[in-house]
Amino acid sequence: MSVNEIRNIVFVGQSGVGKTSLIERLLFDAQATTHLGTVKGGDTVTDFDDQSIHYQHSIEATPVALSWQSHRMNILDTPGLPELIGRALSVFPAVESSVLVIDANTPLNQVSDRLYQFARDQQKCQMVVINKIDLNPSKLSACLTQIQAQFGAECLPLNLPSEDASQVIDCFFTPEESASTLFSSVSEAHEQLIDQIIEVDEDLMALYLEQGSELSPVQLHAPFEEALRTGHVIPVCFVSAETGAGCDLLLQTLAEIMPMPEEGNPPMLEKKGKQVPVNSEQLDHAVGHVFKISVDPYLGKLAYIRLFQGAINAGSQLYIGENNKAFKVGHLYQLQGKKRNEISAARCGDICVLAKVDELQFDSVIHDSHDEDGITMRTLDFPEPMYGLSISPIKRGDEQKLSEILNKIVAEDPSLRLEHRARTNETVLSGQGEFHLKIALEKMSSLYKLDVEATVPSIEYFETITQPAEGHYRHKKQSGGAGQFGEVQLRVRPLERGEGFVFVNKVVGGAIPTSLIPAVEKGIRQALAEGAISGNPIRDIEVTVYDGKYHSVDSKEIAFVIAGKKAFLDAVRNANPIVLEPIVEMALTIPTEAVGDITGDLAANRGMILGTNAEDSHFTHIQARMPQKELIEYAQRLKAMTGGEGSFSMSMSHYEPAPAQVQMEVCKAATASDY
Repeated sequence: MSVNEIRNIVFVGQSGVGKTSLIERLLFDAQATTHLGTVKGGDTVTDFDDQSIHYQHSIEATPVALSWQSHRMNILDTPGLPELIGRALSVFPAVESSVLVIDANTPLNQVSDRLYQFARDQQKCQMVVINKIDLNPSKLSACLTQIQAQFGAECLPLNLPSEDASQVIDCFFTPEESASTLFSSVSEAHEQLIDQIIEVDEDLMALYLEQGSELSPVQLHAPFEEALRTGHVIPVCFVSAETGAGCDLLLQTLAEIMPMPEEGNPPMLEKKGKQVPVNSEQLDHAVGHVFKISVDPYLGKLAYIRLFQGAINAGSQLYIGENNKAFKVGHLYQLQGKKRNEISAARCGDICVLAKVDELQFDSVIHDSHDEDGITMRTLDFPEPMYGLSISPIKRGDEQKLSEILNKIVAEDPSLRLEHRARTNETVLSGQGEFHLKIALEKMSSLYKLDVEATVPSIEYFETITQPAEGHYRHKKQSGGAGQFGEVQLRVRPLERGEGFVFVNKVVGGAIPTSLIPAVEKGIRQALAEGAISGNPIRDIEVTVYDGKYHSVDSKEIAFVIAGKKAFLDAVRNANPIVLEPIVEMALTIPTEAVGDITGDLAANRGMILGTNAEDSHFTHIQARMPQKELIEYAQRLKAMTGGEGSFSMSMSHYEPAPAQVQMEVCKAATASDY
């Protein structure tokens, strides 16, 4: 099949709009399937995994293919749940076109807005599909108006629903100007669309205006593609996945209007900061990109690849990135849901799957010539994690197994983050929310047979002092034979926040030999790590050792390690020690109508509003600071207050003294743990 006959398209949209059902209908109408499955019945092509069937929501991004009028369409179904939006964003590099599916009966939320903006930022050609037109036809006109208000006047209908919304009337290919429509008219929609398209082609505009010539879809093809590439026009189609109304026109639109690979904006492949051109007609020098990783119980690791240039065959030798060692392509597949079809070769524009190549990771670039060494795909901006859990194996001895499985889970979902916190010795898995982590843990149990304990991660507190003080300790031990003796006198003073630890030696006259000063500092550093009142490290403190005593026979390094540590703790306890808590800076995006609830909740949980900015009438950005302690369940609170539409990112800001009640809780917890 020629690259000109291929269309690569991602279907996106908020949860419940019917993406999976619509794709199922398109597969059925194109005779790619003989059975019309349903989400409720758990038998659709794309939602074939156990979790998607159980939750009746798409959990994974899944590719399928169909043929229509000699065109091959590779369509990617994606999750619409807010917490899984990262899984939808991750597949954008594989396509030229993005189809935003909207339910006319459900208000647009932040997920639809983020997906639209992301597609624009990724320079994808876009279209909007209004689904479920049969349910409440009276809302369709208002839905189109809302789309145009939120996404721009360039969103223009390519077709319109009939008076009873039982069918869809074509306004572009073969306009049925005499047909009655639910709102507007065929001629008005046709004229608006033509006027918008020809704005990108001055010669065609002149012909149209001067001669009043009717322009055919063939004449409009090139300017239409240019208008799509630049976002100057975004076609809107009406359909019903349930009845099939409009689906034939949607298939025609996808095949004849949405771009082939060389018509879309070029992929964001880069080398040394510069965009790398690809040539769809070049037969050698294959270049492809891994846009998804999954693990199959039978096939092992699967790497989903979009091929941008050249071809790969079973038996091809390929390189990954700048790796000098080639790997040999074994089995090559194209997947249709859970069905896998082994193929002998993949060509430019194809989406294919390589099995059992462990070195391949999400975002890997593969190629067959060292001329392409150093090519990377421009990094995607995934949403920052909002919720984390500390993960540990229930069965002792499974620590290594846990590490291996967690790395596999994270490899499949680039919006998950895994980190080991050395100070608290915790393995923390972070994601977009409770459900996001829940499905990850369920997969660990069902697929990898590993049960784990998930708890709230520890908060990393610190201790410091608030006033200068002195400390003294004499260590003396005699147990027959050689003894131990060391005496240290020191003073401490607080430093500015973030200055850490400063050690000063002001011992004179040999009161403590120079060779033993490092032992004193070692003891102090031990105490710094262990803390004085809460078991948390001490910071922002200067220690000056100014005097002491030693014994020519009994003074050893261990004696001054102990004396330094004890003298330091004595000084800290005299210096009014306090607990410092971490303060997090937050960037929230919330529905405007929820601003009052959010700001009230922030204030009630010791938060501070730094600023607000209304993006438009729908969403507001809030900058705030809040103690990390109050963020433990914030993702769930935000979800409840915003109906799942709110999101936030956070970054560490600074440490400041914790309130008395928090200090008591932290110190009490340390005492209870035998600190």
